This record gives sequence, C-alpha cells and structure tokens, in this order.
Amino acid sequence: MNRDEYLERLGATAETPEDLFEHVEERSTAGRTHYVLTAARHGVERGTVIVEETETIVRGYPSIPRILVLDPGVPSFFEDGETVVVEEKLDGFNVRIAAVGGEPLAFTRSGYVCPYTTGRARDRLPLEEFFATHPEKTLCAELIGPETPYSTHDYEGIDTHEFRVFDVRDRESGEPLSVADRRRLCEEYGMSQPRLFGRAAPSDAVGPTRAVIEELDAAGREGVVLKSADGEELVKYTTETQHHEELAYAFSLPFDHGRDFVFSRIVRDAFQAAESDADDDRLEERAHDLGESILRPMVSTIRDVKEGKTVGERHTVRGDPETIGALLEHLREQSLTISLESDRREDGERVVEFVKVAESSRDRIRYYLDGGTRDE
Repeated sequence: MNRDEYLERLGATAETPEDLFEHVEERSTAGRTHYVLTAARHGVERGTVIVEETETIVRGYPSIPRILVLDPGVPSFFEDGETVVVEEKLDGFNVRIAAVGGEPLAFTRSGYVCPYTTGRARDRLPLEEFFATHPEKTLCAELIGPETPYSTHDYEGIDTHEFRVFDVRDRESGEPLSVADRRRLCEEYGMSQPRLFGRAAPSDAVGPTRAVIEELDAAGREGVVLKSADGEELVKYTTETQHHEELAYAFSLPFDHGRDFVFSRIVRDAFQAAESDADDDRLEERAHDLGESILRPMVSTIRDVKEGKTVGERHTVRGDPETIGALLEHLREQSLTISLESDRREDGERVVEFVKVAESSRDRIRYYLDGGTRDE
C-alpha cells in the first residue's frame, strides 16, 4: 500500500502516514483485503475503508453531535442565515452502501462488510441502476424493522425490514449532496427516505421541532436530525421514549453495557425534562417511567437467569440460505456467542430466530445468585 498517496487522498492532518496507519486494521472479505480505520483520527472518520485491490476509499460516516436543549441549542449550532431542515431520525442499523470494483457492498459504521445487509440491499434497492450512473457515490441508509440482525424496533407497515436512505455522499471525500438534491435523487430511483418535517431559519426552527418531537414521542419514535440545507452540518435530538427504551435495553443486559452508556441517556432525559416539563405532576410521571425502564428489565433478566433461560438480544432474520449462513458466520467472527432458537424455511427463504448471548450479564448474575459478593 502506498501510504503517502492514501494519506493525501484522505486529506488527513497526520504529519506522517504512520501516525494514521497505526490505527488501521487489515481485514478480508469476499477474497479482498481491505484496511479499516478503527477510530476517528487526524480528520478521518472511524470506519473509513481502503480496498487496495481496486484502489477504492469508502469514507466513514461522521459522528453527529447532539443537543440537549432545543432552545438555545438549535440557533446556537447553526449559522444565522442558514436554512435548517428537520428530518426524522430512525431507530435501525446504520450502513454505507458503496460500489467496490463494481460490486455493491454494505459497510457497518465500524467498517465491516455485513453479508446479510449487503444481500438485502441488493434485493431491496436499485443498486445496479444507481451505481451504473453514480459509481462515485455512497448511499447512507438505515436498515429498519423487526427482522434485522442488529435492531428490532417495530415500525408500522414494516413486517420484516426496509431501507431508508438518509444521506448520499461522495465515496472518497465524504462530501454530502444537499438535502434537496439527495431527496430528488432518491425519488428518481424510488428509494425511500426519512420523513421531512420542514425547513426554517435557525431561530424559527425551535417551536416546530419541539412540536415534531412531541408527535414522535407519542408515537414511540426516536427523534430528529436537523441539517443545514447543504447537508454539511448535522445535529440530533431524541425523544423521551427513546431515552427510556435505550435504558431498558441496557438494564436488561446490565453487565454488558458500560456506565457511560447508561449515564448519557439519563443526562439527555434530565435536560429534556428541565426544558419541557412545566409542572411537578409531569415530572413525577416522567421519573416513574424512567425508574420502570431501569428496574423492570433488570429484574426480568435476573429471574430469567435464575430459571436457566438464555439471556441476550433476540433477532429474527430471513433470506436465501447462503446469505443467512454467511451472516451467522460473520457474527461469530465478531466473537459473539449465538444461540439458535428456530431455523425453518418459509416461501423458499431461510428464517432464523437467534439470541446474541449476553455472557457477561448471564455469568455475573449467576455468580450473585449463587451467593457471590460484590465490592463497592
């Protein structure tokens, strides 16, 4: 690999190639060797991939900051004179789909090629047609629905899973299309996108965004991403429902998630409550819901371990047998313990229900149930 050349193409701020490439990991997928940046470094995003065989760079997706209060968060984040576009933030699995040597591949945020998402993207999206005309572009999409190997959020009208394209970027530079151009391009190819709620000046966007959040919260949805019209500036804001769902998930597997994960969700909820909950009755209701999201799932998991049940993340996936087999192998390669609960055929597809076993939570809970002590 010519590291000097790739350092220049990436536009990295590292003084030497070694400063950047010491954070790069070599991987192999479908017979191709590629190099993945495992953490954001020197102005280059985590998950950036270099495929040396085809001299292709697939830029990582930038980390999106979060505001904890809408006012003054929105007008402080965006420049005066900008137009703020409000779109729905979906609870799913974030992937980048790019053509490498003419072959569409779905990359995870951390730079792995997911065989399952790749296969489903090829089935569900017009990738051949799109990349024939736009080979230099990357589709940034969310895989949503109850049947995915990574998330299980239910969306009305989605029985298995679907893709929502929320961004289109240059494959190598990461430069985004404007929101208007991206929405027009996706409509041209019939690719579904997140809901668009409106456009406004930064100072005028707070009220409408708050109304949208209330609507999404009542519907059990995740939140919004606010974007500058050119697609360059992004910031996110999520609902109370999402905070509590993420806490319930974390406490259902209490020894598999770090304190930072839990604390950050409580901080989000506290700032949102301080800004939006006007009276003590509403705050008490919120505190009750927060407490339930912590205690109930943890107690349920403790009882399951006591009864000898398998604990972990439950998923259902479907597809051709080869793709499902490749997915299970891919998950095990990530050092995950997979417990198959059901493996059947429906309409020519293989349908598998499995659990990603939460070994840390299972083993620690079992230790305490057997009389183990905890140092505090």
